Amino acid sequence: MWYDKVVFLFKNKDLRKKFIFVLFLFVVFRIAANVPIPGLGLENLKRFFAENQVFGLLNIFSGGALSNFSIVLLGVGPYITATIILQLLTMIFPALEKMYKEEGEAGRHKFNQYGRLLTIPFSALEGYGILTLFSRQGVITGLTPLVMLASIITIVAGAMFLMWLGEIITEQGIGNGISLLIFAGIIAQLPSNIFQTFVTFDPSQIPSYILFFALSIVIIAGVVLITEARRNIPVSYAKRVRGNKMYGGVSTYLPLNVNPAGVIPIIFALSLLLFPGMIAGFLGGVPGIVGSVATNAAAFFNNAWVHGVLYFILVVVFTYFYTAVTFDPKTISENLQKMGGFIPGVRPGKSTGDFLAHILNRVLFTGALSLGLIAILPNIVAGVTGVRGFTFLIGGTSLLIIVSVVLDTLRQINAQMQMREYDTF
Repeated sequence: MWYDKVVFLFKNKDLRKKFIFVLFLFVVFRIAANVPIPGLGLENLKRFFAENQVFGLLNIFSGGALSNFSIVLLGVGPYITATIILQLLTMIFPALEKMYKEEGEAGRHKFNQYGRLLTIPFSALEGYGILTLFSRQGVITGLTPLVMLASIITIVAGAMFLMWLGEIITEQGIGNGISLLIFAGIIAQLPSNIFQTFVTFDPSQIPSYILFFALSIVIIAGVVLITEARRNIPVSYAKRVRGNKMYGGVSTYLPLNVNPAGVIPIIFALSLLLFPGMIAGFLGGVPGIVGSVATNAAAFFNNAWVHGVLYFILVVVFTYFYTAVTFDPKTISENLQKMGGFIPGVRPGKSTGDFLAHILNRVLFTGALSLGLIAILPNIVAGVTGVRGFTFLIGGTSLLIIVSVVLDTLRQINAQMQMREYDTF
C-alpha cells in the first residue's frame, strides 16, 4: 500500500536524507524567488503582470520570481530555451545530431554542457530585454546604465544558480531537478489562491466551486491517462552465438507515447499566439495608422473565440512538429537493425521506419487533439463555473507540468525503494 511506501521513505536513512535535502533546496529556491533586485522601483509591477498574459506564462516558469522581480526572475527559462534550441539545431548540423543521438552517455553529457554554456548569453539577452521593456513601459524606474549592468549580472548569476540547484536535485535520484523547480514554483501559488478565495468568498458561489473541483478531478484523471498512455510495438531479437554463449532470442516491445512532446507544444503555441497581441498592445498608443492597425489587431487577438481556436490549432501543429524533431523513425529502425532486432511481420530497414512512422502518426493524432483540448480547458472551465483561481488544477501548461513531474518523481522514488528492498535480502 502507498502508506507503507511513505513509512519506508522516512524509515530508510539514506532516502530520508535525500528527501529532506531536496525540500531544503526548495526552501532556498523560494527564498531566492522573493529577494528583489536592489535599486529598482517596482510599484507598477503587479498591475503590469495582471494585464499581460505572455509575461504571466514566463512567470509560471520562474515560480513567481518574475512578478517579484527577484534575483532569479528568469527561473530556469534560459536553460530550457537553450536546450530546446540545441535540439532543434540537431536537424541542421549532422555533427550535433550524431553527438546527441549516437554517442551515448558521453555525447549527452557534452550536449548538456553546451546547453549550460548557452544559458549564459540567453539569460543576459533576456534580462536586458525585460529590463529595457519594463523601463520603457514605466513599470520600473531609476534604471541608469550602472544599475542596468549590475541588474543583468545579477540576473545571469540567478539563472546559473537555479540551473546548478536543479542539477543538484537531479543527482539525488528522486526526480528531474529542473522540472521539480518549475513544479515548486507552480505549487507555491496555492496558498495565495486559497487566501484570495477566502477573502472574496460568496456563499452563492458554493455550487460553482463544487462543480469546479469535480471537473478538476475528472480533468486531472484524463491528463494522467494521456500522459501514461502508450502504444507498445512488439520487437524480437534474433539469436546470435558468440563463442560458447548465445545472445538474443528474446521478445520485448517499443513504447510509443500518445503524447511524446509533453508540455513543449503548449509553450510554443502560447508564446507564438500571445506575441502579436503583445506587440499590438505596445503600439496601440502610437498616433496615426500604425496605432489604429495595432488597436484593431489587439482587439482581434483578445477575442475569446479567436484566441481559443488559434490556440487549439497551434498546439496540434506544434505537437507534430516537435515530435518530428525529437523522434526519428529512420534512426530507430537503423538502431534496431544494428542490434539484431525486428518487428514481427515487417522487413528490417526502410520498411520498419515506414511502419513506425505510420503508427506514430495514428497515435499522435489522438495525442495532439488531447493536448489541444487540455490547453484550452482553463478558459472553458472558467467560463462554465465562473471560478478564476486554481487554474493549475484544470489544464494548461501548469497541470501538464504537475502531472508529468509527479509521475516521474514517483517512478524514481519507487526505483530507489526497490533497490534498497533488494539489499535487505
